[in-house]
Amino acid sequence: MKKVLAKAYLYLLLAMLYAPLLFIAIFSFTESRVLGNWTGFSTKLYVNLFSGGMNGGSSLLAAVENTLLIALISAAFATLLGTVAAIGIYNLKGRKKAAMQFLNNIPMINPDIITGVSLFLLFVFLHVSQGYATVVLAHITFCTPYVVLSVMPRLAQMNPNIYEAALDLGATPAQALRKVLIPELRPGMISGFILAFTMSLDDFAVTFFTRGTIGLETLSTYIYADARKGGLTPELRPLMTIIFLIVLILLVVMNMRREKMNKTN
Repeated sequence: MKKVLAKAYLYLLLAMLYAPLLFIAIFSFTESRVLGNWTGFSTKLYVNLFSGGMNGGSSLLAAVENTLLIALISAAFATLLGTVAAIGIYNLKGRKKAAMQFLNNIPMINPDIITGVSLFLLFVFLHVSQGYATVVLAHITFCTPYVVLSVMPRLAQMNPNIYEAALDLGATPAQALRKVLIPELRPGMISGFILAFTMSLDDFAVTFFTRGTIGLETLSTYIYADARKGGLTPELRPLMTIIFLIVLILLVVMNMRREKMNKTN
């Protein structure tokens, strides 16, 4: 009985998580502007999305472009900074290492709205004009701890003598970092990059407080403004479906690659 109830509970949770996504995907193949009103199969919303033939089409495509560009830049810099920070933290000893790990965990536990307000007040205090640059800096700030968290386990699994052996054989610290440490840490760096990219893509609160008044829109702020008008642009349904499918394919590929590597090892 317990097994049956446990499975039923699990299936209920999965249904609650994925039913809305399936619902959106189904109604992305109809022309109705009202979600839930099926008016016949059609791919017009997908055509409108890629051709820009809908109301506010240019602003939606601009928001998607801004979102992807900010996420890519933020994830790249966060991966670089997070990897270097993880190496530094790993080489600390005792209380210093514990203190730095604790400080690294605080931004991840801290609510997004507090992080957003804090960065907003910081930029105001420093008299920094808010816009594209402040949004990117803010995203790098809250994404970097996630990269550190992804790289640290790879450092713990790595043989600590490899780096010193490279130095003893004549490699400079930079060469040992590039040719020894980076290849060993690459899986953790890739995981950290994907996690940082996803966190940046999903963020709303930090972006909302640091974008200023220049009219910069990301996908999350666009959806927020669109919802306040009393409804969502129908072309958002195919866009959400495409994003979900891309993420799903990436996860499947990563899991298959991980299983293959585990079997090889």
